[in-house]
Amino acid sequence: MAEGDDDASKTEEPTDKKLQKAKEEGQVSQSQEIKSWASFFSAAVFVVFLGPIFAESLLAPITFFISEGYQISVDPHNLEVLFSRLLADMGLRVLPLLFVFMVTAVFAGVIQTGLIWAPKKIQPKLENISFKKGIKKVISTKSVMELVKTVFKMTLVGAVAFGVIIPVFYDMEVLPAYDVFHIMELMYDIAVIMLVGVTALMTLIAALDYSYQKYSFTKQMRMTKQEVKDEHKQAEGDPLVKAKIRQLRMERARQRMMAAVPSADVIVTNPTHYACALSYKQDMMSAPKLVAKGMDNLALRIRELADENDVPIFENPPLARALYASVEIDQEIPSEHYAAVAEVIGYVMRLKGHLN
Repeated sequence: MAEGDDDASKTEEPTDKKLQKAKEEGQVSQSQEIKSWASFFSAAVFVVFLGPIFAESLLAPITFFISEGYQISVDPHNLEVLFSRLLADMGLRVLPLLFVFMVTAVFAGVIQTGLIWAPKKIQPKLENISFKKGIKKVISTKSVMELVKTVFKMTLVGAVAFGVIIPVFYDMEVLPAYDVFHIMELMYDIAVIMLVGVTALMTLIAALDYSYQKYSFTKQMRMTKQEVKDEHKQAEGDPLVKAKIRQLRMERARQRMMAAVPSADVIVTNPTHYACALSYKQDMMSAPKLVAKGMDNLALRIRELADENDVPIFENPPLARALYASVEIDQEIPSEHYAAVAEVIGYVMRLKGHLN
């Protein structure tokens, strides 16, 4: 079957079981744009609220080179040591910021999919080492869409950034008249405006991409009607197997029931359609108990067992039908049948010589 035909046959929404299995294998709906947006948003918040303070902390190690540069020895070894210390100092100041950006990106991924442990995803597979498969991945519809999306996103971001920067060009002629700190304030204002504009744009892009990734993943996970039926069979059990198990249980229950007939005290019959075996141990039971019942062929087998084991048979059609319909196996006789059953038990006791 062609891939297009196979996709067309997948008309059913994915079940929770399939989605859970896909998650265990590392297949989830995830937007990389959400991660990019989260990192960029955290950077924008940082620049807007902590940018000046951070800039001052970065300028502190450089101040010495600006204000006391004439005192610095130009010895190569000395310059190497100074610059190494400068880079290390600035690196230590920037490192926490980079760590925050990384944590933000990871957190954005966890928010989308939750924590995932999928060892199968990172296991190397020899079948994946294929030039043909590599070419298919490069020219696949998904890769082309990602390329188009990236180009479109970069074009929009560039347009926003250019739109923010272009007004500055009108002031280029007067910039030399400004002092360094005024120029830095101007650059900071431009950076803030640029970050706010680009963040707003990336928010829209991330929302659209998240919706698209969700739709694309759901479409990929769709199932055919047969797959849904097969999964239902696996979850509920094959009907044929369940029927066989139910049949075996009924047969075993019937065997246990028939084994109780020889020890019954009396069989109440219809006389041919119904047969109910009663047991009553006066010292052990508060009321007689139904130990076996049957209809038609099973009723005949109960009567035959009763004859073989000298169990009395008492014909009482109304009582036999009532007991068959309202009393389950190993259940005591309900109070509404006490009078009729007492008459039967009395008859049995008289037969056995317990009365008169």
